[in-house]
Formats: sequence, structure tokens, C-alpha cells
Amino acid sequence: MRAVIGILSLLVALLLVGVLVKKQLSATRAPVPALQAPAAAAPTGTVRAQGQQVQEQVREQVQTLMQQPRPMPEDEQ
Repeated sequence: MRAVIGILSLLVALLLVGVLVKKQLSATRAPVPALQAPAAAAPTGTVRAQGQQVQEQVREQVQTLMQQPRPMPEDEQ
């Protein structure tokens, strides 16, 4: 009798965990947008232009940071 109650409680706990996992996984999935028809697609140059613009911004930021003088640590004596 004790073993049957133990197995039943284990199955109930497993069922509860399964339901919670299923809810969590369904909540984290983002809906996938439908593909557009080729006639309605955005021009391909915009993505490339945006990528080049981001690369240029990063390059400028790196150059700016590289030209700034580095603070020298003071000797502790």
C-alpha cells in the first residue's frame, strides 16, 4: 500500500512538472513571421547599407578610443 501511494505521488509530481515545463516553453517561443512574397520584399540594398553603416560607426568609435591617452597609474610608495 505504501509503495502504491509513493508511485502515485511520484506520477502526480512528474505530471505537474511536465505541465509547468510545457507552459514555460510555449511562453518563450516567439511567433515566426510569415515569409513575404518576392514582389513585396524589401530592397536588398537596405540590409547591406545598414550593415556597412554599423561597421563604419564601430570603426569610428574604435579609432576615437584608440587616440585617447591612457591614464598612467601612480606609483604607490
